Amino acid sequence: MKSIIIAAGYATRLYPLTENFPKPLLKVGSRSILARLLDDIDPIADIDEHVIVTNHRFAPIFEKWLADMSYSKPVTIIDDGTSTNETRLGAVRDILLAIEQMRIDDDIMVLAADNILDFSLRGFVDFFKEKDTSVIMCHHEPELRKLQRTGVIAVDKDMKVLQMQEKPEQPVSNWAVPPFYIYSRKDLPLILDCMAHGCGFDAPGNLAHYLTDVTTLHAWPMPGSRFDIGSLDSYKEAQEKFT
Repeated sequence: MKSIIIAAGYATRLYPLTENFPKPLLKVGSRSILARLLDDIDPIADIDEHVIVTNHRFAPIFEKWLADMSYSKPVTIIDDGTSTNETRLGAVRDILLAIEQMRIDDDIMVLAADNILDFSLRGFVDFFKEKDTSVIMCHHEPELRKLQRTGVIAVDKDMKVLQMQEKPEQPVSNWAVPPFYIYSRKDLPLILDCMAHGCGFDAPGNLAHYLTDVTTLHAWPMPGSRFDIGSLDSYKEAQEKFT
């Protein structure tokens, strides 16, 4: 299994901290957001390589960061060639770039690089092996306004995904979908062909939404909580919570 970590965005709501610096490398306590993620997944035996996709402006910063880090699995930085928010490829195109450039023919774990979790992703990998299908993560969200700003799924009693909505006005359930996914090697042909069938490309959830209609997915309820660092206020809260 390869991990593909999407770190190509421009975090304008965190300016001035991220005007010339990538959000995933912001420190929360003694470790960066990205380092905390890799610290968790690098020891997982099923994962044998990490691929980090970033933009052209920040690629040298990630390369410099990586030179000072040490992980048991190989880590590759991919520059997606974009230099502005307006010309960004979008998360799905970044995933496709990683698959094609690294010639990946394997299961892939896709992760957004700007979240901190208070639980391990090891259980997510175990769930994937148990179900033997592509899997996504989910969590119970009681607030309507938050459901209306994210992906929402309907599932059956076995957590098979029956339907997925993107930012729905009328959510089908309280199961929200954070940006963490494991896609089976069996579904790679569908993923590689997704753009030809109208798959959205900006958010990572667009790919999961597309796959829901063409293959089988199961959803793993998060056993803890995540911290999405999207603003100066949330970054301050993360500093207080995790230090």
